[in-house]
Amino acid sequence: MDIDRPANVSFFDFVGGVQLLQGEETRTAMPIILIGICVSGAVGNLLVLLIFIRDFRNGKGSEVKALLASLASTDLVILLLCAPVRAVTYYKQTWTLGSFVCSTTDWFQHSCVVAKTLILAVTTRAKHTVVPSTAMGPLYSPTWIHGALVFIWILSMMFPIPQMLFASLVQYGRDTICVSEMPVCASDFMSLFYKIYPTVTFVVPVVLTLAYYTRTLHTAVNHAPCPQHLSKVTLVLLCLSGAHGLMLLPEWGTFTWIRLGYNKPPVGLIIFAQVLLYACSSLSPVILMTMYDDVREGLINIWFIATCRSSKHHPSKKCPKTEGNGAEVGANAVSNAISQEKDKTFPDVEHFWTGRRNTQVEDDQDPVPWEREEKML
Repeated sequence: MDIDRPANVSFFDFVGGVQLLQGEETRTAMPIILIGICVSGAVGNLLVLLIFIRDFRNGKGSEVKALLASLASTDLVILLLCAPVRAVTYYKQTWTLGSFVCSTTDWFQHSCVVAKTLILAVTTRAKHTVVPSTAMGPLYSPTWIHGALVFIWILSMMFPIPQMLFASLVQYGRDTICVSEMPVCASDFMSLFYKIYPTVTFVVPVVLTLAYYTRTLHTAVNHAPCPQHLSKVTLVLLCLSGAHGLMLLPEWGTFTWIRLGYNKPPVGLIIFAQVLLYACSSLSPVILMTMYDDVREGLINIWFIATCRSSKHHPSKKCPKTEGNGAEVGANAVSNAISQEKDKTFPDVEHFWTGRRNTQVEDDQDPVPWEREEKML
């Protein structure tokens, strides 16, 4: 993959994945890994989105849930639009997707990554309690969240614009590769920009978010009168922010390392950083499903609904009935199962006791006559 950097550029980097790699192992393994991450992460994020949509329709939405739904949507976009481009690039080892995708792929991916970081930072100002939907309708969401999301996405799309300006197709022998080249005349300004850009869009938001949730969790556990619910939601957001910061750190590190003109990092580190970036988008729904009570309950409800629909093709299977919006499916099913267990009697034992009740023993054949004498006394 090593090619000489032109004399009139200050840095030279591949766009859309490392190209011109040698070895069939990498060409085969990387697409399989990325496709596996994409499929599992897409399914998880779709389930989380479906759960949050049901919560808002049932009047159980909150500001945090609205922002987490936006976070899941961003992860879904990264996995469905950005990761497949890298999988194709690793498989082909050259660029085959055209000039438009070459110019926009890194810009779009960085926009999504920056948006994720800023959305997690905005959750520090959101309320964790349920938003009442009686007065404002079932899809009520505070106006400031819409404004914040619009501002976040505008800012996220503006910062990575140099990624789009410096990307271009280059002919390398018989192959075409997509690279990012920065002219020497812009090196001074862009060197300053590439120091400010990661600091403002990654380092500062992640540090402030982790510090805020660490302090809030400590206060909730030690001083709040009813800390259980608040501390659970805070712990979920702290884990999300921590996983986001740790798994994106290699990607931001290699990105800044190359743009500041230092020696190119090892290829293995670059590939590892890219895999972690997509794995981060797949890990977020796992954290929510395992730690967030509302998401876990919603997942159980969806499972029961899917079971009920499949039972329509099998009349022998009974589906638990619900009234209203169907949010009580899980509770009704569990209570029905418990009542069935209580009414359940083993046939052998039932026959034995029935026989004992219907059997009259004569006085001279009674095996325990002293019990009868005690009752008579």
